Amino acid sequence: MDGECELGTLLQNMAPVLRPKRYVIASVDSWPDPLPEGLLATIQEPEGVTVIAPVAESGGLGLEPSAVFRCIRLNVHSSLQAVGLTAAISNRLARHGISANLLAGAYHDHLLVPEGDAERALCLLEELSLEARRAKLP
Repeated sequence: MDGECELGTLLQNMAPVLRPKRYVIASVDSWPDPLPEGLLATIQEPEGVTVIAPVAESGGLGLEPSAVFRCIRLNVHSSLQAVGLTAAISNRLARHGISANLLAGAYHDHLLVPEGDAERALCLLEELSLEARRAKLP
């Protein structure tokens, strides 16, 4: 499960994909039992359990989908020790006024972006990857 550490290689090969589901992020007081299908992530915090759930499942958790997000998965197998990938992505999206919440999985990074900015964010990440590939050319 080592993954890639070299920033240039990560950027060149990130192959971002916009996942079809729409997500909400909210906090619940305790773990839902049973856990709903399709949760993207859960995070235990002192104030409660943060869940990232598909909009379709959010009603069963009592969540109000006030803000809806889309998830962009980077298909490159990034190392959890890699330096700079999150910064490069965040900086690119921030320059275009797009907020991004990044989650690191064991194999891939996932970005949650506001639903209305999802297509534009995907294009910006594809451009960033293309720029990295062009910079590598002799």
